[in-house]
Amino acid sequence: MNNIGGTELLVILVLALLLLGPRRLPEVGEALGRSLRKFRQASREIRDELDIKRELDVKHDLDDESKK
Repeated sequence: MNNIGGTELLVILVLALLLLGPRRLPEVGEALGRSLRKFRQASREIRDELDIKRELDVKHDLDDESKK
């Protein structure tokens, strides 16, 4: 239901071309690409930090259990 088909994508591209014009469309595309790249990098960093924290918590729990 959330997938965009070929027809919908074509309509979106035509509307973007009409609204932004042929000169601004590449600039907007580049800016959108940069924003997506930064978002992916930030989400990857957060995911890595959470994985490290989870590993440290598990290790801490195992250390506590071995001391008992």
